[in-house]
Amino acid sequence: MQHKKEHPKIKSQLHPRSQHRERYNFEELIKSYPELEAFVAPNKFDDNSIDFFNPDAVMALNKALLKHHYGIVYWEIPEHYLCPPIPGRADYIHNMADLLKENYGKIPTGNHIKGLDVGVGANCIYPIIGNHEYGWSFVASDTDKTAVTSARTIVEQNPQLRNMVDIKHQKQINGFFKGILKPDEIIDFTVCNPPFHSSLEDAQKASLRKLKNLKGKRPSKALLNFGGQQSELWTKGGEARFVKDMIYESKHFSKQCLWFSSLISKEINLKPTYKVLQKVKAVDVKTIEMGQGQKKSRFIAWTFLSEFEQKEWVASRW
Repeated sequence: MQHKKEHPKIKSQLHPRSQHRERYNFEELIKSYPELEAFVAPNKFDDNSIDFFNPDAVMALNKALLKHHYGIVYWEIPEHYLCPPIPGRADYIHNMADLLKENYGKIPTGNHIKGLDVGVGANCIYPIIGNHEYGWSFVASDTDKTAVTSARTIVEQNPQLRNMVDIKHQKQINGFFKGILKPDEIIDFTVCNPPFHSSLEDAQKASLRKLKNLKGKRPSKALLNFGGQQSELWTKGGEARFVKDMIYESKHFSKQCLWFSSLISKEINLKPTYKVLQKVKAVDVKTIEMGQGQKKSRFIAWTFLSEFEQKEWVASRW
């Protein structure tokens, strides 16, 4: 057995308001969700942990985190759908709150602040965190019917979400806002975790590389499947094309949303994205850097509203 490894108590890369900055307290998490106990054991450093390559263990950890930190009593997702890393998802929400604070002087809270989650997935994670942390309400859409059914069930089974999150099926396979937002509907922000591979083959190769590097051996097919559905992982043209199309469509909804945004997982995609935003004459563009462990991520946010229009927005809505 190796000597116990010294870890910093605080994960300093995570947002200061994140509930996940401290190392997992498995004792407390097991109290909230006893089923987690079966998966917790000392690792080679004699620290309590789980096997992050075991889909059942990761699912149990997520259920425990959601129950312990966010009061979620029911959270089931269909087999082979994306099981999200909750700390990273929380960071996007907290950084969005900081962006809205720039307009307002303080973080706007309450259900009159409304977000749109483009591609909510089966897990409904952004609405869960945004509603719990800031009281925001959400419209959430997905092109995948199974994902929509799953997200709706999560909303229905958790009373605090029931009148706060409206899950909609996006019938237009390449649509983002059309068919989801009504002509007079106003939202304060959008969030999106786009599929970033350009083909199923690319997605599988990336999963193989990642798992092989971490584990040192060839992973099983079941483990590969755990990473998410095709529509969650890949799209023709990859992340850059997906975000480009979203930006072009956002122009048609320019007066209905204060801040549009999307995660950009690959830094190489920033430059072409800025070019598209220039082309559609976005008034202001912000790139918000985030860090989770070794991984750096970011989201890009844009608005079509002038400074005066932004002030009017805040005065009339918030």
